[in-house]
Amino acid sequence: MSAPRQIRVNAFDMNCPTHLVAGTWRHPDSQASRYKDLGYWTDLARLCERGLLDGIFIADVLGVYDVYAGSNAGALRGGAQVPVNDPALVVPAMAAVTEHLGFGITASTSFEHPYTFARRMSTLDHLTKGRVGWNIVTSYLESGARNIGLDGQVRHDNRYDIADEYMEVLYKLWEGSWEDDAVVADVARNVYTDPDKVHPIEHDGEYFKVPGIHLSEPSPQRTPLLYQAGQSSRGKTFAAEHAEAVFMGAPRAEILRGNVDDLRGRLVDAGRAAEDIRVFSSFSVIVAPTASEAEEKRDYYRGLIDPEGTLVLWSGWLGYDLAPYALDEPLRHVPNEAMQSTAETFGGGRWTVRDFVEELGFGADGPNATGDPAAVADQIEDWIDSTGADGINLNHVVTQESYVDFVELVVPELQRRGRYRTAYEEGTLRDKFFGRGSRLPDTHQAARHRRDPAGALA
Repeated sequence: MSAPRQIRVNAFDMNCPTHLVAGTWRHPDSQASRYKDLGYWTDLARLCERGLLDGIFIADVLGVYDVYAGSNAGALRGGAQVPVNDPALVVPAMAAVTEHLGFGITASTSFEHPYTFARRMSTLDHLTKGRVGWNIVTSYLESGARNIGLDGQVRHDNRYDIADEYMEVLYKLWEGSWEDDAVVADVARNVYTDPDKVHPIEHDGEYFKVPGIHLSEPSPQRTPLLYQAGQSSRGKTFAAEHAEAVFMGAPRAEILRGNVDDLRGRLVDAGRAAEDIRVFSSFSVIVAPTASEAEEKRDYYRGLIDPEGTLVLWSGWLGYDLAPYALDEPLRHVPNEAMQSTAETFGGGRWTVRDFVEELGFGADGPNATGDPAAVADQIEDWIDSTGADGINLNHVVTQESYVDFVELVVPELQRRGRYRTAYEEGTLRDKFFGRGSRLPDTHQAARHRRDPAGALA
């Protein structure tokens, strides 16, 4: 009989006061307003490593949610993903106080040039000793596009066309520009780098022109572990070609199972193994020593939810202004198919707008498990086993209380059942995920841009 599958867990956070659950920054024990202090992030990193989590996955947007009422005022009032700081800059401090924890950084192919971005990620991979991953997004906020000088957001599928070339540039820089033995640090000859082993990439494409060399010497992973979060058909095709870990959200197990099976099939079509990817599902937990305490905690949290802040976020995610609708208006009066479909999927066929806010306020795209440690562990196990996912992206309801509760109450229960590690694996983040070394496998398309021992492209 084979050993049960180990459940992987990322802490899902954002460098802002309100990530997904609007209003809970007002909780008396919330640390949300400390997001701008390094101490917040080093405390979180120590906690997550104590709980043997795989990593901290940091979301990001480069723009403001301004669909609601046609203004950014609601987002500002509720702290709804604004103010928001750069996710990458907190990583070195967290790496300095941990040894194993990984860090998933969100950055957009639409708003970052690949040449400068490649250096930033190589720098982080060096500073973390190979513990960094990149969550590849193409972005969706019109405000972000306009503020970098575009007339508006590029069409969805075209953004992925640009992203494909973006990845090609990065692979050339990370995998092929510097040979493994380019850095010789020869004191006697006064040579730090052998110039013959560093190559310009000479990329001249439809969207990018990058003729020169990568600015950084090869880092432990060369290419950081590649996350991706798109769930459209085009997004899943992109993931099958590039990603090693995918973040998916779904309210019901059968929906996620279909998406996971579809994605793994696409990997095989792309010439990779179905197991070459790790799937993380959005998941929220409210746990206490007893079921009654957990329910009391859930009721208290629900009372903190900010309706306007929640609708600000949903308006941005749906691309539809929900401001004109009263909280007690039946949802069938709101002519937005995506919102109605989301509510029905979560079981709210006769909901009002208020029901939508209160029931989905704990997380936008995944289940919530509320109960004592055994009940919560049951729900996590059932979710993983029935969906085929590898782990969860753990949303916080109140930071950092949600993570403390999970580490102290749920992790020991999962360990007792043999479903959760009791010690970290050695190696880089990629090696911890797959156990086959720090570099991308030869089946990944990035391998086409590597050089053989003679310095020629593979």
